Amino acid sequence: MTTPHTIAVLGLGRMGDAIATRLAAQGRTVIGWTRSGRTSGAVRTTGDPRDAVAEAGLALLALFDGPACRQVLDDVRGALRADTIVVNTSTISPAEASELARRLGPFYVHAPVLGSVPAASAGALRILAAAEGDTLDGARPVLETLGSVLTVGDAATAAALKLIANNGLAGAVLALRDSLRQGDALGLPRDQVLDVLELGRLGGLVAHKRAFLTGEPVTAAAEFTIGALAKDMALLAAASNTPLRSAAGLADVPAGPEADIATAATAPAADDAVLEPLRAYVRGHATGDPAHFRDAFLPTAHVEGIRDGAFVSWPLEEYCALFTGRPAADEPARSRRIDTVDVHGTVATATMTLLHGADTFTDVFLLVRVGDRWRIANKAYHRHG
Repeated sequence: MTTPHTIAVLGLGRMGDAIATRLAAQGRTVIGWTRSGRTSGAVRTTGDPRDAVAEAGLALLALFDGPACRQVLDDVRGALRADTIVVNTSTISPAEASELARRLGPFYVHAPVLGSVPAASAGALRILAAAEGDTLDGARPVLETLGSVLTVGDAATAAALKLIANNGLAGAVLALRDSLRQGDALGLPRDQVLDVLELGRLGGLVAHKRAFLTGEPVTAAAEFTIGALAKDMALLAAASNTPLRSAAGLADVPAGPEADIATAATAPAADDAVLEPLRAYVRGHATGDPAHFRDAFLPTAHVEGIRDGAFVSWPLEEYCALFTGRPAADEPARSRRIDTVDVHGTVATATMTLLHGADTFTDVFLLVRVGDRWRIANKAYHRHG
């Protein structure tokens, strides 16, 4: 199959414009279209996607999500030439990719990309391409103008692998967030923390995104937005039907969906107010004084778990009666730590590990903000032994 001469790029957002500009700079004839009506300074544009694909031997989609892909392809279906190759670089779900491949048949190439605007501009994208052999051969010279091509089995696999790659990116951003929070808690200068993080496994991310991480105002445009990454994590969670902490971790970032993903790493830690009932709970164990538990818990709270092989559900006062008002004899050797706190508006969940002699406990808390105070509504525990 010969290489298409004219390329229609449908979608001229951040990535679409970078892809169109790269193709034009490498001598390709490119015509662009975008739903917003945005024009590109580097390529000729048209207001009707059907006009764009009517001229093209290859139509390249760079759209936000699966519904946008379906809508645009439905709009242009009648204008596509019989042998036009459709290359879809959009990040969509495996099921959506499979359905588009079924509908468009042998001339469809699912080709999600790894990398953002700078990689597209430099022709350094990593492209996960799935298509029938002849079709991929026809599209390969165009794809190789944008970066290196990794052939995968089918459209659903390509889409799934892209989501897995973005989950790795989300995990790195959230790991960076946790490191910055710990540095802040220790009173360390942000620049020193970033300098050290650049020396480790997060170094590439820190170096590339440092302008967004210092806490100073940033004028640089977002390369990959929080909203787009959160959308991808929601797709992955739905496709895998498996809990995914990165989806929740990106859901409530104060910076907003149009901010660069790096700003998610600067989200502040949980407010001290939500930690206070947990600290009061720790003081109750450390001193043996049940007054701290009454301060930490709502009066209606229950403490539940398995004790001596049987399920127990103590009302707060029954739980308080277990404490004598004095520390345990081995209190100097005991320790407790708050492991996680996740706040969702007026409710929060938290976990804590208690090392009490030969026993290790995992406590799981449900907290509620009542008025201007956070209180523990319920606690469940597991005794590891």
